[in-house]
Amino acid sequence: MRRTILPIAAILLTAACSGSPKAGTAANVGGSAAKPLTATSSFTKLSAAVSAAKQSGIVTAANDGNHLLGRPNQYTSKVTFTDSRIKASDVEGTDKGDVDRGGAIEVFADPADAKARAKYIQAVTKSMPVFSEYDYVHGTVLVRVSHYLTPTQAAGYKDALDKLN
Repeated sequence: MRRTILPIAAILLTAACSGSPKAGTAANVGGSAAKPLTATSSFTKLSAAVSAAKQSGIVTAANDGNHLLGRPNQYTSKVTFTDSRIKASDVEGTDKGDVDRGGAIEVFADPADAKARAKYIQAVTKSMPVFSEYDYVHGTVLVRVSHYLTPTQAAGYKDALDKLN
């Protein structure tokens, strides 16, 4: 009898742990699974709040200068954007997708990976102010913003990011 009870208990415990999502969670909003955030969908939401932002590129495995897209613990999608408040003379000679021209949005599979990437960028740029940038993390999304924006202007991106679902 004991041998029969243990397997049945294990099955019941497994079933209980794999139940449907709790009400109000992202996976159960509106009765259907929520689409995961991508860099493009994140940018669409951010640019609605920051009208100066215009998407300038979508990073693919073929054009990713960092060679990080899709690699373990790295971003799963990335877009770049310009910000019309940055003077063209300030970014003369920079590449089209350069963060200095406005910024970039990188989305990760795990929030810890997004935080680690932001921490890495801050560590690298700390001793080189010319490469500094504002970095904001919300869940799996990292928004990188040009240092040519004032702190108040850059904070508009942080405020918009904080409202992402």
